[in-house]
Amino acid sequence: MNIFPAIDIKNGECVRLVQGDFAKLESYGNDPVKMAQNWVEQGAKNLHIIDLDGALMGEAVNKNLIKSMIEAVNVPIQFGGGVRDMKYVEEMVEAGVTRVILGTSALSHKAFVKEAIKEYGEKIAVSLDAKDGYVAVRGWTELTDVTAANLAQELEEYGLHTVIYTDIAKDGMMAGPNFEEIDKMNKSIRSNLIASGGVSTPADVKKLEEMGIYGCVIGKALYTGGIRLSDIL
Repeated sequence: MNIFPAIDIKNGECVRLVQGDFAKLESYGNDPVKMAQNWVEQGAKNLHIIDLDGALMGEAVNKNLIKSMIEAVNVPIQFGGGVRDMKYVEEMVEAGVTRVILGTSALSHKAFVKEAIKEYGEKIAVSLDAKDGYVAVRGWTELTDVTAANLAQELEEYGLHTVIYTDIAKDGMMAGPNFEEIDKMNKSIRSNLIASGGVSTPADVKKLEEMGIYGCVIGKALYTGGIRLSDIL
């Protein structure tokens, strides 16, 4: 299973949110470039980088910082947050991003998502952030009436290869993933599934691997020491 240490950026700092709530923000350093290098030095083979400012504002807020992070390490990076048009997708692919993550646009601008998948294939992933199985959008601030499984299946018809599934209720709570919802999602799609949210112990990682999950994103547990990257690698 692929392990993705998470680096979420807001106001130039590395932060973690609790249940996607921007009022519950914890800072873990003001040098995202150094943080990226830190995880790679510890053995990370992939990185998961999110521009939270971009996700909220719908534009390329921390673009230059992200590019500096890409240049500073030599591992595959998946990046999302504020990606709303083909120009930004193209720019980040050319900058060296291995996989561009589309989020809110999967619901509000399906034509764009379809075009991006057609043009860039496996370099496109869609992040489906859900609560009780229903998709949340705009930086997790709005809940929709669309189920994550149904949206994922629709996107697969466009040719989508990778789904990143986050359970907002579990995210940042250090209480374990929502294994039931992750398993249901994994069994309902053909795409590679990357699980995110709530991974807090080595046992959580092991269980996801045993479930046949393609990858998992680990955030707060790495920053607090609940999981040591070298141990699970």
